[in-house]
Amino acid sequence: MTLHLDSQDVLEDAVRTLVTQDKRLAPILAATGMPALRRREPGFAGIAHIVCGQQLSTASAAAIWGRLQAAFDPFDPDAIRRARADRLGRLGLSAAKIKTLKHIARELGAGRLNLDVLANEDADAAHATLTALPGIGPWTADVYLLFCLGHGDAWPAGDLAVQEAVKVGLGLATRPTAKQIMPLAEGWRPLRGAAAHLWWSYYRVLKKREGIIAPAN
Repeated sequence: MTLHLDSQDVLEDAVRTLVTQDKRLAPILAATGMPALRRREPGFAGIAHIVCGQQLSTASAAAIWGRLQAAFDPFDPDAIRRARADRLGRLGLSAAKIKTLKHIARELGAGRLNLDVLANEDADAAHATLTALPGIGPWTADVYLLFCLGHGDAWPAGDLAVQEAVKVGLGLATRPTAKQIMPLAEGWRPLRGAAAHLWWSYYRVLKKREGIIAPAN
């Protein structure tokens, strides 16, 4: 049964379980305190919001998302599927992002894709479903599974902050790659999503120690 990180209490119970099972995490939790649950809007709007922010600054992504929401009310797959590409482009979307959003909208409309059911699927299978979509890479898939669906076992292997935190926290000689960090996280199944929250919190602690305040997301 898949755990859903749908409340702060659930996250805290999961983190305490992880620390009990893996004593190496005890000093990490002591340094961070209990991490805060991070959630975002699910469904088409949630994944569209993440796609809009790919490879952009927070300010630029927020501006584009704001224009999209103002232009399409309600913001739903049918509206984006019917919208002209040049109109979407004028709102700030690149051609690649327009292609991605229109493809997802068509898949949802045809019933070939159901984003909600991914919350109950095996994390690796759900990840594979999302990354099979054009324009949806591992980072976008992981962010959607973790923050929009609250998938308790989603694991952001390619996230640089998680990689760096694991390197320091576990005393590794070098920062692990996405491929190398996967086996390191095996012992945290089926709570890897909770572990990710803990490692993100630890990364912020490390940056504060260096005098750099890392962004929450």
